[in-house]
Amino acid sequence: MDFETRPLPAGPDTTFTASEIRSAVQDLLGLDGLPPIVQVGHPVLRQRAAPYDGQLEDTELAQLIERMRDVMHAAPGVGLAAPQLGIPLQLAVLEDRFDVDPVASEIRQRTPLGFFAILNPGYEPEGTSTASFYEGCLSMRGFQAVVTRHRDVRLHYQRPDGSAASGGFSGWQARIVQHETDHLHGGLYLDRAELRSLANDGEYSAHWAYPGIDEARRGLGFLNP
Repeated sequence: MDFETRPLPAGPDTTFTASEIRSAVQDLLGLDGLPPIVQVGHPVLRQRAAPYDGQLEDTELAQLIERMRDVMHAAPGVGLAAPQLGIPLQLAVLEDRFDVDPVASEIRQRTPLGFFAILNPGYEPEGTSTASFYEGCLSMRGFQAVVTRHRDVRLHYQRPDGSAASGGFSGWQARIVQHETDHLHGGLYLDRAELRSLANDGEYSAHWAYPGIDEARRGLGFLNP
């Protein structure tokens, strides 16, 4: 059965100016090691990030994307938005190279996603099908919850070279696209989650780590038809 997606509450716009964004990026790039991932409660995660319109030099943008990729790999994760590093800019990196159990991959429609960076993204559903699965976030470590998302979306975005792009994504790839785009508009997965499903990692592993969510839905009493 398909369930409805929850709307994303609107967040306030970032108060950072273009010069403040560039200064924050330069500070980040000047660090000796990888920067920490901002955790829930920090205002940057709840503000709409500034659209990218040339605030950075091309080399700075390329270096920021590479640093974000390094942080994503080290976490590890399948996506990272600039606000998660304290940079209120509409930029995210995505890549899913995890080897997942074949049964889980089939149920979740999870296939490898090659690395790419998106600027100023927006998405729209393609069709009416939805999918409900547990997901987590690098900015809310230790917890997971069930989120209903569009099964198929079309993503519109800008490439780092400034060209416009559009592409269709399905299954788990569509989930990653939606999760990271929401970050850039001040959204977290909790805004769309079934809160009765919320579990810390230990309890999730002990009770609800199945490819689907039927056991969790019955045991925790959420998403009842």
